[in-house]
Amino acid sequence: MSSDTPIRDFPGSSSEYAGKREGAAEAAHDHLTEEVSSLRAEMTKIHDVLSKVVSEAGGQAARTARSVGQAVASQVGSTATGLASTGADIASSATDQLKSFATELEGIARKNPLGALAGALALGIAIGLIVRGRG
Repeated sequence: MSSDTPIRDFPGSSSEYAGKREGAAEAAHDHLTEEVSSLRAEMTKIHDVLSKVVSEAGGQAARTARSVGQAVASQVGSTATGLASTGADIASSATDQLKSFATELEGIARKNPLGALAGALALGIAIGLIVRGRG
């Protein structure tokens, strides 16, 4: 073969093999590019779903906290109302007992005026001794 003879590619020659390799590399590159794009799209979808789930969970937590707060406030209000009612009942009962005691003392004083004066004198002396002992 002389140097004038053109070089031909024979089937199975290295130049044909190199061309096939380049084509396969380009196909693999294109396939990888498509896969990466697909993965990015899937990651974006996952991100959106997770954001939605977290947002809903946060909203649910806020609603639950608000509900618990309202329940506690309601219970505290009910307890305070109950205590106020009980306190009013006790005060009313004490007032009634004091009125009946005062009425009884008045009745005793009307029946026995000297005994009432003697009792008042004894009570005054006892209070005087107690106060004097502290001073």
